[in-house]
Amino acid sequence: MAISSKDGPRGRTGRSASEKQETSGVTRLTPGLADKLAGETADFKRELVPYLPQELIGGSVPYVAGTEEEAIWNAASQACGTEKVHFTYSVEGGRCWYLACVSSSLASAPDSWCPLAAALPGNSEFWDKETVYIYEQEGTASALRWDPDTGRMQIFVGAARTLLPRIQTMDANFVTINAEVADVVPWKNRMLRTEKLSRAAARMLLVVGISVNLVIFSALVFQFVLSNTVKRDLVKVKLNTDRAAQQLTLQAYNALQSDTIKHMVRIQELLDELRTLGGTLVKYDVKDKQVVWEAVVPQAYTRNVGGVKTDVIPPLEKDGRARVRGYK
Repeated sequence: MAISSKDGPRGRTGRSASEKQETSGVTRLTPGLADKLAGETADFKRELVPYLPQELIGGSVPYVAGTEEEAIWNAASQACGTEKVHFTYSVEGGRCWYLACVSSSLASAPDSWCPLAAALPGNSEFWDKETVYIYEQEGTASALRWDPDTGRMQIFVGAARTLLPRIQTMDANFVTINAEVADVVPWKNRMLRTEKLSRAAARMLLVVGISVNLVIFSALVFQFVLSNTVKRDLVKVKLNTDRAAQQLTLQAYNALQSDTIKHMVRIQELLDELRTLGGTLVKYDVKDKQVVWEAVVPQAYTRNVGGVKTDVIPPLEKDGRARVRGYK
């Protein structure tokens, strides 16, 4: 409803739906990060019903970035005489403007919001501080105004039949808040939010714990598969090593069974025989298991040396001896 002052019509209604659509549109409530982390997105209340609590207070505190909710909660708790309070606020002009109520006053409307909060500075229904903002519901009326002398925000709540005539006596413009087109401003509750953050932290710890266990289990499975693969590879390596060792042993055996010793014995026999004949061994060659040796002997022994037939290789040596060649 629009109220007129005693000097003439000075009331105006809240912004219409078409006017709000041209500006920013009606705010849609969406789950916050805490709701998503706590897994409570499905239980999130996207639609709140307008409700005017009987024990409604308002005020302002200096704005300090990062501590506004703490400051508002302290002020509201002291004003209400209990820590169990619901509050909502906006920030403008270096101050936090807030409304608050005792949590028990919302027992009949837990999923609700206060349309008067839409008139706080910076919110959708705010015009200026010279305007009185009115909201009426089921015979109960409320008004929000700023004292022209002190600049303090004042809240009035009472029966509509007694409060509206009193408001009518004020020399000011009036705006009636339309809850259907105003942007929804939900209540905040510190204890409920702390509990929600605790649930979110517990859920995140559970998810992280399960994830870590899955990673560890995957690592163990991978290690098990890798160990079996490595064991099979080790068997192959062992077989190859044993085969190579056997080949080396066989080669060593063959080396020990070579004709080296036999040739050394043969050389020694030739040396002994030539010493008896007055000859000299000058060459002993083994090629493709064929023995060829040469010696210098007196001419009387050129045909046979140690029972081995030899060939004479001309010419004679300077000392008159002949060079012979044997093949055994």
